Amino acid sequence: MNFKKVSLFLSFLIFTSLYSQREFVFFGSYNWDKSSEAVYVYELDTESGKLTKVTSSSEVINPGYITVSNDGKYVYASSDAKMPSGTVSAFAFDADKKSLTFLNQQKTGGENPVYVNVDKSGKWLINATYNIPTISVFPILENGKIDSIAQHFTFTEGSGVDPKRQDKAHTHSAVFSPDYKTVLVADLGADKILQYPFDATQKQPLIDSQSTFINTKPGSGPRHITFSKDGKLVYSIEELAGMISVYDFSENKLKEIQRIATHTDKIKEGFESSDVHISPDGKFLYASNRGKENNIAIFKIKEDGTLESVGYQSVKGKHPRTFAIDETGKFIIVTNVNSQNVTVFKRNLQTGLLKKVGKPVKINHPTCVKIKMY
Repeated sequence: MNFKKVSLFLSFLIFTSLYSQREFVFFGSYNWDKSSEAVYVYELDTESGKLTKVTSSSEVINPGYITVSNDGKYVYASSDAKMPSGTVSAFAFDADKKSLTFLNQQKTGGENPVYVNVDKSGKWLINATYNIPTISVFPILENGKIDSIAQHFTFTEGSGVDPKRQDKAHTHSAVFSPDYKTVLVADLGADKILQYPFDATQKQPLIDSQSTFINTKPGSGPRHITFSKDGKLVYSIEELAGMISVYDFSENKLKEIQRIATHTDKIKEGFESSDVHISPDGKFLYASNRGKENNIAIFKIKEDGTLESVGYQSVKGKHPRTFAIDETGKFIIVTNVNSQNVTVFKRNLQTGLLKKVGKPVKINHPTCVKIKMY
């Protein structure tokens, strides 16, 4: 056997595999009706950070939040609209053909769907609605379509200290733990984080009989949640208080270990903190602030999981509702709803700081962004 030739061949295969990998970026937008585009797909140049549009769809209304299946074949969107029952929709995405095809839609049984998530197996979809606070669980068929509701929970009790924003429960997200055995639900209205065991093999995977919850600080308004890669730490961004609460989760139970502001001391009100993510290397945490700030707060994650402020980066737009970090860890992409643009930033992998790449991309009221490598 010619080991030199084998070695060269293996090197070629590895190079080809790496070179052929592409990253696609999926955006939802507020389109208010089907006369304009709702879901956009762009390709990300992983060297320059340039975004190039490849396709779009106008088949749904106001996809306020979207997610992509683990295998990248399907895109799911929740329609953030005031109607008797909001909807979740399924699309098929073909990376080779760069095509996005509408599959089907289901009613959620709640008003203003604001979050949608899919489990690792791709068999279950979870949706959270805000105005009528609910969590719904849908089976996903083999062809990617969403089946009818398998579980539905309505939260009729709970309120907070803010009479305008916390008159009742407002479920704002449903997040899987890295092992997909737990779902955490952030209730902005009732200042709670609910915890459900999750078993994908069951006909009703959320095990309500074993659910628990913790009360967050009064008036905090927990909105979005992210886990550390090992699942031992949880970070919750609080929209109303402009804070991040850090929890130890090593014993499958939330225990607060730190609470830190996402803003400078100069900002006393109007925080509107919105989204939170950890860099792929686990070294930095980023949080978006809307309201008066319109920036990304940057934190270093210390060895014990607590946060240390590094700085702030203007998003070069208004109302950064969500953002995403690409799988290489090199770029952060931010959706600025009110200024109707998307900003790409390059990450300094050592310091965590951000630098804008090119000009902001114009998109009609972008609400959500997800990035997937193919």
